[in-house]
Amino acid sequence: MRISVVIPALDEAVDLPATIGALREHEPPPFEVIVADGGSSDGTREWLGREATDGWLHVVDSERGRGRQLNAAAAVATGDVLVFLHADATLPPHALEQVIRAFDDAAVRGGAFTIRFKREPGSPLSMPVIARGINFRTWVTATATGDQAIFVRREDFAALGGYEPWPLFEDVDLVTRIRRLGRFRILAGPVTISDRRYRTFGPWRTAALMWWLRALYLRGVPADELKRRFVDVRLRRQ
Repeated sequence: MRISVVIPALDEAVDLPATIGALREHEPPPFEVIVADGGSSDGTREWLGREATDGWLHVVDSERGRGRQLNAAAAVATGDVLVFLHADATLPPHALEQVIRAFDDAAVRGGAFTIRFKREPGSPLSMPVIARGINFRTWVTATATGDQAIFVRREDFAALGGYEPWPLFEDVDLVTRIRRLGRFRILAGPVTISDRRYRTFGPWRTAALMWWLRALYLRGVPADELKRRFVDVRLRRQ
């Protein structure tokens, strides 16, 4: 079973090299890695151009917007399974083996991982507590968000029509549709993700914002409107 890792990127020169480097060290490595750049202006696209010379790392240019970028990368993927990974996230060492084993169960149509936050200078002490809350929600509801490395068979992703071209909650929508096909499997992982948003805006304020936005989404508020309330953390560090 061949695995394609799909990554959306926009001004990710700080974090993306470590993410790609970690994928190169996996045993076995993913069959291919495809990065969709949404018009980076911080050197991300140039770095990718220098790195994508071995036929393993591929780069596509895409219209900005996470849903659009993910679809653009998935459209050129040739693996049997797609793993959608954020540019600031690192898969656990045996993640790809876990994904392959998950599909031994014919009822499984997709899944995701639990998470932990990377310990960085200035990381709030409350981050392990927040991670436990996220993981509790994940186990209880069998749902996930994009930073949890959602995976799905490529043929099922195509049959579902891919991601909605939304800037936010495209991940929650996809998981909802995968679950209609069959079982959505949660794997222990964990995926290591950055706490950069929590460090920038405050841990509890950020957690509250996430829950509030999710509640509004479930009430039917359009994703484009919700995005206006969701400040891009990358803008704050430029």
